[in-house]
Order: sequence, then structure tokens, then C-alpha cells
Amino acid sequence: MEESVSGFKVRGSWGDVVEHGERITRALRDAGVEGDAFEEWDEWRPKSHERLSKDVSEKTAVQASVDEGEGEKAGKSPDEDLQTAGERLSESYERVEEGDSGGAVDRWSESLGYVARAADSAGRRALRRVENTVYQRVMTQLAPYYFDNELVSANIQKSARGDDDVSFIFEVNVNDDDLKEEVSDRLAEYDDEVTRWHVDTPKETEIAEAVEGVEPPESDDRSRSTTN
Repeated sequence: MEESVSGFKVRGSWGDVVEHGERITRALRDAGVEGDAFEEWDEWRPKSHERLSKDVSEKTAVQASVDEGEGEKAGKSPDEDLQTAGERLSESYERVEEGDSGGAVDRWSESLGYVARAADSAGRRALRRVENTVYQRVMTQLAPYYFDNELVSANIQKSARGDDDVSFIFEVNVNDDDLKEEVSDRLAEYDDEVTRWHVDTPKETEIAEAVEGVEPPESDDRSRSTTN
């Protein structure tokens, strides 16, 4: 593993990539990190049974997609918001007829808000569909597979060298400097204490082939570490 200001980098086989992700995840967990950002990272990090061009690509596209807008977070479709906008507009007319100009303006403003929210939701959904297609079909051919949130930034790319033992480059950065230093210390401890780190699929199998299209070997082993 190489360590620099830009993060923790490993060059090697798919098994090395998986192990690197497991070690960093273990270090974060041992440092007391939890919550949504940690779960997002734990979900995205490469697993031994996955393929880069399929599984990691799909997870990257999902992670990189446009966030939900207010309407989507509220569980409302654009049609529902447009219907509510029409109801508020009708109420605004009623208030005008009743001489309640203040209430009419309030309802009219609410109506515009629902219209804007409906347009926002529809636009986000359309953009997501385009994003997903463009990312998986085009961007992954040009750029590394990446992950980014407030906790971790990471990227994987296939090595240009093409050596048998160096097929991938995987770099992970912990965005908080103090936490990054603690993770670094824990990774050093693992190097001293852990004699062998078992990933889901043994390293000696042809994992690179499994990653890129051949069915990976079955294994009942779970990720674990053994200490002296």
C-alpha cells in the first residue's frame, strides 16, 4: 500500500483491491465511524464476488446520480404536486371573491411552489435516466469508477501496465484529516498484527477473469482477519 496526501493507494489484483477496501472499512469502524455516509461507502466498496464493469459500474452510477428533490423526498409525484397546485389556485380565487386578498396571495404563492416542485421532480428524474445511461456506457470508458461523499473519496481504474499481478489501481482518501491520521495508524497496526487477511474469494484464484466476465468461484468464507 502507498500512502500520500491524496489517500491510501494499492496496485494489484482484484483480491488486493477487495482487501484494501475491507481494511479501510475495518479501520473506520474501529475508529467509531457509523451513520449513512459509512453505510454508503460500505455498500459501494468492491466485493470479491463482483465485477468491475457490471456491479461497481452500476453502484457508481447510482451513487453519482442527482439527489432527490423536495417533492421526491416527500414521496410526491409531479402529477400529485400539479394536482395540489390546481387546488391551491382554486382556493386563491375563492379568497379573492370573499375579499380576503391576503389569503388569496398566500394560496397563489403555494400554488406556484407546487408547480415548481413538480417541474423539479420531473427534471431530476429525466436527468437521472440520462445520467445512468451516459455514465455506464460512456464515462466508465474514459474515467475511473469513483465514489465520493463527506466521509470517503475513492476511485478504481484498470492498470495501463496490464501485468498479471497489477491489474487494478484503487485509491481511497478519508476526507477528515484527523480521522485519516487515525485510519493510517490502524492500517499500520493491521500490518503488524494480521498475518493473513482473508477476503471472500481466495487471492490465488483467477479473480481478474471473474471480474471481467467469467463466473467467479463459489466460496462460503466470509471476510475475516486472523491474528497471531
